[in-house]
Amino acid sequence: MGNEPLGSGISNSDGSGFNWTPWIVIKVVSLFLLTGLTEIGGGWLVWQTVRQGRPWWWALLGSLTLVIYGFIPTLQPLQDFGRMYAVYGGIFIGLSYAWGIVFDGMLVDRGDIIGSIMALAGVCVALFWPRSS
Repeated sequence: MGNEPLGSGISNSDGSGFNWTPWIVIKVVSLFLLTGLTEIGGGWLVWQTVRQGRPWWWALLGSLTLVIYGFIPTLQPLQDFGRMYAVYGGIFIGLSYAWGIVFDGMLVDRGDIIGSIMALAGVCVALFWPRSS
């Protein structure tokens, strides 16, 4: 490991395409989950302060969490910022519903479930579609 950028080791040896391995899939999914939990959690803490009257330090903690959230995607081995964030957006949808269910007692309906499934299907297409460099 020299001065190459993060993710430079995931291309095929001939420079074409993306070399998915089980370890890279685990890393990408784990980082997307961590990204989502920090973004949603930080935003939720600020929301709780402003909308639900929680103590001021909840907003401070939420703001610090959102700063951390901003750095996590830089750890992704994916090269394209736009594609990475688009894929993350689909994961964010499902995580937002899960957060609402667990922390706010939200009741999801069929539209929420179908929409989440469609978003996750889009994630899989965008993320795993075979590409050349």
